[in-house]
Amino acid sequence: MADKITPKEEDYSEWYNDIVKQAGMAEHSAVKGCMVIKPHGYAIWEKMQAELDRMFKETGHVNAYFPLFVPKSLFEAEEKNAEGFAKECAVVTHYRLKADEAHKGKLMVDPDAKLEEELVVRPTSEAIIWNTYKNWIQSYRDLPLLINQWANVVRWEMRTRLFLRTAEFLWQEGHTAHASAQEALEETRKMLDVYADFAERFLAIPVIKGVKTAHERFAGAEETYCIEAMMQDGKALQAGTSHFLGQNFAKAFNVTFANKEGKQEHVWATSWGVSTRLIGALIMAHSDNKGLVLPPKVAPIQVVIVPVYRDLGQLETITIRVKEIVGALKARGIAVKYDDRDNQRPGWKFAEYELQGVPIRLAIGLRDLENGTAELARRDEQTKENVPIEGIDIRIERLLGEMQEAIYQKALSFRESHIYHAHNWNEFEDMIANRPGFVYAHWDGTTATELEIKEKTKATIRCIPLDGADEPGTCVLTGKPSTRKVLFAKAY
Repeated sequence: MADKITPKEEDYSEWYNDIVKQAGMAEHSAVKGCMVIKPHGYAIWEKMQAELDRMFKETGHVNAYFPLFVPKSLFEAEEKNAEGFAKECAVVTHYRLKADEAHKGKLMVDPDAKLEEELVVRPTSEAIIWNTYKNWIQSYRDLPLLINQWANVVRWEMRTRLFLRTAEFLWQEGHTAHASAQEALEETRKMLDVYADFAERFLAIPVIKGVKTAHERFAGAEETYCIEAMMQDGKALQAGTSHFLGQNFAKAFNVTFANKEGKQEHVWATSWGVSTRLIGALIMAHSDNKGLVLPPKVAPIQVVIVPVYRDLGQLETITIRVKEIVGALKARGIAVKYDDRDNQRPGWKFAEYELQGVPIRLAIGLRDLENGTAELARRDEQTKENVPIEGIDIRIERLLGEMQEAIYQKALSFRESHIYHAHNWNEFEDMIANRPGFVYAHWDGTTATELEIKEKTKATIRCIPLDGADEPGTCVLTGKPSTRKVLFAKAY
């Protein structure tokens, strides 16, 4: 049985760590700053990956794969991008080890095996991809080029937290090329909408769509669009980004095409991505002090059936009926598991599946069969009821849909009750310090003010919301004119 989970009201950070470890999501590895994603955690990532991959392909994108290593000269080609990631890069300088004769059994870098050019372990793939695209694009007929990559990246983080910030993580990164700025901007916004749709319909996490400030913009981008989500401690988590790269990478790598008039132009670019950080968001947005709460659409197991029996004869009788239920549920596309292991008691199994966030649990004993009923436990609301076995597949299919919506509405209600509007600096400071959540406030548009606010309060501008109405006012810090409010919060 797992250890007791630290209550989130007592220590939110420890609560999160307890759930990640005790629910079998991930653990620290022998490589400092890196994690091992365990089967349950990886199964959730696979569910996310499958849905996103489907959505990408429905919008015309195809998958490809590019090298993990990027020659240093290519990485340096786009200066802003190189500078932005320089401090996080891992670099390969040698290609071979050899035995250290002075210390038996030890290995050392072979000084004769130094690479002619150092290789950067990709923190992002724009450089290697755009160097490749110059060979693929010659004419307007080759555009748009809509490619996505599922991969791992390395960003040498000093302070790490499982799923939220690790030296290596899994993600997808889309990289597209277009004949015009307008097409590229439309692509950037389209993929932002895909991310928002996925977050809300599958992860059941409400998000705010917006544009990053110049200071928070992706290195090498002209504009960075984002979706921001609120966690249960009131902090913000960036759940996805989509970048309009302009012609910066096309010019850096000389990627041109012949337009319809036969003239050479540089192509226009986008990139966009989400990562295994979304698993951290999923945990922090919905879970409780008993473990994970998973929205049904991303739950690897949506229904678990646990037999309650005294001897093998009873188990055999129960199993015959359960197989029919399993078949009916699978026919409706529901992911179901029948746990008939005999090395753990039913109560232990109940607690384990509650910890792992399985949305629905059915318990069936011999008396239940005689009554034609089963005990149905709902994970999100922690309720139990006896329901008829007849037609249970229809009931569960409907209930899973209701649970998905209920989990989303609960998160939405929480967010809406933790949004504040500050009209002056005293209000702003008080809200940031004492009211966890999102604070809308006016900002004068300068990076200097943005950084001063961050230094004074640790709050950052999460985004300039896309759906916010223009509302003239004055900056909460400087009193200078402002055309609209922006979204501030402390963040992960």
